[in-house]
Amino acid sequence: MKYIAVFCSAQNVDEKYVKAATEFGELLAKNKYHLVWGGTDEGLMKVIADEVKNGGGKLHGVSHGVFQHLARKDADEMIIAKSLGERKAAMLERSNAIIALVGGIGTLDEITEIIELKKTKHHNKPIIFLNTDNFYNGLKIQLQKMKDEGFLESSLGHPLDEDLFYFADTPNDAIEYIKKKLK
Repeated sequence: MKYIAVFCSAQNVDEKYVKAATEFGELLAKNKYHLVWGGTDEGLMKVIADEVKNGGGKLHGVSHGVFQHLARKDADEMIIAKSLGERKAAMLERSNAIIALVGGIGTLDEITEIIELKKTKHHNKPIIFLNTDNFYNGLKIQLQKMKDEGFLESSLGHPLDEDLFYFADTPNDAIEYIKKKLK
């Protein structure tokens, strides 16, 4: 079984983001992937979990004690992490690929740590940004600038290959990339 870690907002957001999360959740289940997520039953976290569950997928939540009261009750597994660092580590450990849907500072913190861990060769899992409505264009520009100016070189002294992370414009593009990488 393959598990996809999804970092995203627990906030109620614009319908265009809900639509993309819904479609991505449907595609995860349709392609027999299961979900590892922050465990919250609110916002986009709820949307994606609903779609995966409705499609027959398993839900593995990794919540944090502060958010325990918002944890989804019907998850197949729910871990309550003692810290945000422990939460990220557990999500990475339990997943085969990682994707960031739209989100705030928490999502940005999570995905950038996962990138840093890949950069320093702690894992080699696919990392994807679902760039719904160009949400991550500013970050994409910043990351390219960091790479162009030598700030994204591996701390192990090796230049990075082009496969550190991928920006997908649509849920279908994201799932196709995941399928290609997890063959």
